[in-house]
Amino acid sequence: MTVTQAPPQTTTAPAPLPRRRTNLEPYLYLLPHAVLFFVFTVYPIGYGVYISLHRWDLLSGRQPFVGGEFFRNIFTPGTPQFDFFWKTLWNTGFFTLVSVPLLVAAALGLALLLHRPIFGRAFFRAVFFMPGILTVSVMGILWRWLFDNQIGLVNAAREALTGAPPIPWLSTEGLAWVPIVVGTVWWTVGFNMTLYLAALGNVPQSLYEAASLDGATPWQQFRHITVPMLAPVTLFVVVTTALASFQLFGQSLIITNGGPNRSTQSVIQYITEEAFTNTQYSSAAAMGFVFGLFMLVLTAAQFRMMARDVKGD
Repeated sequence: MTVTQAPPQTTTAPAPLPRRRTNLEPYLYLLPHAVLFFVFTVYPIGYGVYISLHRWDLLSGRQPFVGGEFFRNIFTPGTPQFDFFWKTLWNTGFFTLVSVPLLVAAALGLALLLHRPIFGRAFFRAVFFMPGILTVSVMGILWRWLFDNQIGLVNAAREALTGAPPIPWLSTEGLAWVPIVVGTVWWTVGFNMTLYLAALGNVPQSLYEAASLDGATPWQQFRHITVPMLAPVTLFVVVTTALASFQLFGQSLIITNGGPNRSTQSVIQYITEEAFTNTQYSSAAAMGFVFGLFMLVLTAAQFRMMARDVKGD
């Protein structure tokens, strides 16, 4: 009997893995945006920090380093920067607190009305949206003329109907906010209305039919169906409207020029005045960073609170 021996087993080393080649194609697509982002965002921010830390003077070639002097002026009571910066920041906050609820409520109300199958619905949608295509200069001139102290249409109509003397809208503290706020609502409500109209079209009608069968009133349907279903859109509308309101500039500049007594001057308007009228570029740069940080913190807090409410719903 012969025994066959198995051939000796040989082990071979595993073949080396092929080298992974770096795919540069995604980075090439990102390169144009990265270049623009650096040129128009990163570089201006860095240069603004440099200006805020130096005493910037365009006429003399010297820009001595002063550290946080201009930042301290903003927080030191008694300095002009402290008085005017915080006063105009309060003005901007007041405008935001008044205009944002009006813009959200008016947009939602118009969307609810124009979502129904009424005659001329497309026409009315266009009518309420068209003011948004106007520039701020046209809008400001229009509302300044409407509320002019002497020849304004509002005073003319009031005098014709009641015989009362004209009201000095533009030169009275408090009343000067009326044309700014009302004009801004008229000017920008159409965009928010369009967002709500699109969101209302995505609400399932079966929810309203089921609620009607259960005996829910129209108010109950609005409260328990419409409002929760529109919560994500409302979050977006509130945040974007608040950001736009904090950037108040053109309306107050054209309608009242910040008066009377700086009562309607926005913080951006004052920062612009500090830079290009008072030629205090370093001080204006410091104010810009403080205001930007304030907006960043406020927006983050607002977004977190409203996002928590949306998730809770």
